[in-house]
Amino acid sequence: MRSNITSVLVANRGEIACRVFATCKAMGLATVAVYSDPDADAPHVHAADSAVALPGSTSADTYLRADRIIAAARTAGADAIHPGYGFLSENAEFAQAVGDAGLVWIGPPPAAITAMGSKVNAKELMAEAGVPVLADMDPDTVTVDDLPLLIKASAGGGGRGMRIVRELGGLPDAVAAARREADSAFGDPTVFCEPYIETGHHIEVQVMADEHGTVWAVGERECSIQRRHQKVIEEAPAPLVERIGGDMRERLFAAARAAVESIGYTGAGTVEFLAASDGGDAGNVVSGSDGYGDAGNVVSGSDGYGDAGNVVSGSDGYGDAGNGRFFFLETNTRLQVEHPVTELTTGTDLVEWQIRVAEGERLPSEEPVTRGHSIEARLYAEDPAQDWQPQSGTVSIIDLPADAHFGPLAHPGVRVDSGVADGSEVSTFYDPMLAKVISWAPTRDRAAAMLARALSDAKIHGLATNRDMLVNTLNDETFRSGRTDTAYLETVGLEVLSAPLADGAATQVAAVAAALAAAAANRASARVLHALPSGWRNLTSGYQCKRYTTASGDEIVARYRYLRDGIELPDLPGTVALSAAADEVVLVSGGVTRRYGITVAGDSVNVDWPGASVALRREPRFVDPSAQERPGSLLAPMPGSVIRVAVSEGDAVHAGQPLLWLEAMKMERTVSAPADGVVTVLAVEAGRQVSVGDVLAVISDPDTAAAAEN
Repeated sequence: MRSNITSVLVANRGEIACRVFATCKAMGLATVAVYSDPDADAPHVHAADSAVALPGSTSADTYLRADRIIAAARTAGADAIHPGYGFLSENAEFAQAVGDAGLVWIGPPPAAITAMGSKVNAKELMAEAGVPVLADMDPDTVTVDDLPLLIKASAGGGGRGMRIVRELGGLPDAVAAARREADSAFGDPTVFCEPYIETGHHIEVQVMADEHGTVWAVGERECSIQRRHQKVIEEAPAPLVERIGGDMRERLFAAARAAVESIGYTGAGTVEFLAASDGGDAGNVVSGSDGYGDAGNVVSGSDGYGDAGNVVSGSDGYGDAGNGRFFFLETNTRLQVEHPVTELTTGTDLVEWQIRVAEGERLPSEEPVTRGHSIEARLYAEDPAQDWQPQSGTVSIIDLPADAHFGPLAHPGVRVDSGVADGSEVSTFYDPMLAKVISWAPTRDRAAAMLARALSDAKIHGLATNRDMLVNTLNDETFRSGRTDTAYLETVGLEVLSAPLADGAATQVAAVAAALAAAAANRASARVLHALPSGWRNLTSGYQCKRYTTASGDEIVARYRYLRDGIELPDLPGTVALSAAADEVVLVSGGVTRRYGITVAGDSVNVDWPGASVALRREPRFVDPSAQERPGSLLAPMPGSVIRVAVSEGDAVHAGQPLLWLEAMKMERTVSAPADGVVTVLAVEAGRQVSVGDVLAVISDPDTAAAAEN
């Protein structure tokens, strides 16, 4: 049935709301945003023609309230709702309620969402459709022979509710934690277990289907580089599929089409698969019997997963028992975060086709053709070197080099999709992704080089990010070879990948540039003698010093001295300061001139130059004793909410004992005792919001605590 959409409300926030608005405006459609209290001044609110408030701060009170969102659509005069991704995007009840309210749902039918909503049920349906799947296991019946296991939330994705279990004794706690996280993230605590494959490849196929029976397989993507089971870098086409060749791509497309056809799917969606790697163990694989595979169990074998074993499938419809085997993981009944790499390589606006299909339009019979290579990097406010510690606070400056925003590229270049701008607040209530930076080029190597350069040249001030880790990954030899898998980050090592782009020598130069800029700023603001350089003396004097601390806590001393013929830089022999202003310092070393941009905000100083940047903190000349931390203080490692406290003041604790649990961005983290001692101060309780560095508790030495009591 044909529906003429005129106004679209996006039931979401951030970059995906901005992304949908961009296409809607290009199609001549009106746009409506919804927003929570923390998002009142967010970019997606300003990007829409009109906006409706959803009072409250948490997702449960705002973006997960179907009734409020539908009421907002009616109030603003919208006749269609696009769910984006996350929140209610895969909620069949919400989809049904949108339709019942007389609005157009820009997504698949509620029945299709229900069919795929439970991973347990979805895998059963896929096995019946002949798509090979990894066998499920009940957490209550697994044995040591089933290890290692992956616990997964039945109702969600994005790595939430996932736990790896390598020892049977740790299973109950892991299941309990996964259930809590799944309930918090998706409102459903159901979890299940499946074999954990250490070194597989995450391959997914983008699909688009209309209500007239046409199904597109719009290329495949590889999303194997993940942290905490969440994707970090995605690309199209998949390097594994390119390397294996043969008919693997055709088999993947056939499986994806079969998956969505079996549930009467329409709109955009993604069918995800785990593909064979060069090592590991496939575990039990249940395969269909309708031409896609023979029924039975596949136990590792020479199927590309490693050790020899029995393979019961032979020459099934998915290929031989070598590299090229793949197994169904799930179907995402929505648009994916990584959809831009498919858009750039196929020249297809997937959001536009979502809207056109929702209006009842037919897809052309010919599927889009892939051209070139595209890579997407997710830029997060998090610190990989500190166990991926999420960040919160103000993004003072974010400047990402881009040839386009949210749209197609006419020539090889870089696209940026972001819902964050200068001054945006990153709160603990939502995902800390700042932007998606996507390159497109004729070759994979060129796409990687372009993306690495765009990220390394970016100016991002105010919060720690994973930018350096992304650049190091894109420049890594293993990544450039295309032979990455789901264990890539652990294999290469975060100590390597999270290393700063600026080494010690470059950081020293940056500190000197910051010191010279500070001196120039002081002189410019001086009321008297402002024509003389800072530190000028009639006779040669000692060096002026400024002290800075890097993000990793290292102290750097920057020394300089003004002479009659220029500035002496004792720590940078052979380097000459060509000019020094409050916002830019130009240094010449070995005949090479470099310009350093300086941005100061309080005690924070950012130094940016082509290819790198350094964040410094200016150390005061005199320290306020009241600002010193109390010995034994246990500080919050990340912003978030205290969801559980397991100790009380006066309790004796041992090193490694869990004391309390924090939750941020729906990810749970345990805070443990750093040493044996006594809890002499407990500064928080369940439900308390904390920031990075807040005191949670004080653990005192047993003798010290006893002496204090006496």
